[in-house]
Amino acid sequence: MEQIGESRISLEGFKPLTIVMEVLGATLIILVAVWCANYRGGFSWRSNPMLEFNWHPLLMIIGFVFLYANGMLIYRTQRNARKRRLKLIHGGIMMFVVVLVVIALVAVFDSHNLMTPEPIPNMYSLHSWVGLTSVILFCCQWFAGFLSFLYPGLQAPLRVSYMPIHVYFGVAGFIGVIASCLLGLNEKAIFSLQKDYSKLVGEAVLVNIIGLLLVLFGGVSVYLVTQERYKRVPQPEDESLFTGRNQ
Repeated sequence: MEQIGESRISLEGFKPLTIVMEVLGATLIILVAVWCANYRGGFSWRSNPMLEFNWHPLLMIIGFVFLYANGMLIYRTQRNARKRRLKLIHGGIMMFVVVLVVIALVAVFDSHNLMTPEPIPNMYSLHSWVGLTSVILFCCQWFAGFLSFLYPGLQAPLRVSYMPIHVYFGVAGFIGVIASCLLGLNEKAIFSLQKDYSKLVGEAVLVNIIGLLLVLFGGVSVYLVTQERYKRVPQPEDESLFTGRNQ
């Protein structure tokens, strides 16, 4: 237990829950890779649009789920590091997420547009609407965060006022990502397995397990990032970052 002014920071349960989150995330990535490789035919690029699609779920899980969650939690998992370093790591992780998401989007649009004998329509499903909304929100979040906290940086009072908004929409966007992944997973299973889905064949069971792990991973991640008692303890150098004064 650490005391800061009148508030108390308790880290009880934080480490085991973080370990659980990381194990769930790693398991998710492995199971999605196994699903795409063993049941969906593996990976390719534009030479085989059907296999190019498989990059979409894998990269989205790695970037938009696992790395997104770790990026949100970096201030809590690396609580003793200097704030300036954490800001750069946070921004860097989120920028890498953007790169992976762009590649994943290219893969899914290519797989639709290049499909033979005729292309598959784009942007008609609820999954695509929720997913694209999440992508746009995430990119706006990154850009606003970069301008507010990195370069050029808002004045201290504006940064303090914007911080709760940044945190709220970061968490809201992550929940939207989990919802989009669940919708996409179910949509792919229904279209690919059709009547076999109701028979709970091996692939159907695997897809359902991936969905449950997504819910668990998302739930643990949101819990860790929203608990006030797990907040990072302010360091002396944090004040200089807000005021612009050297210590």
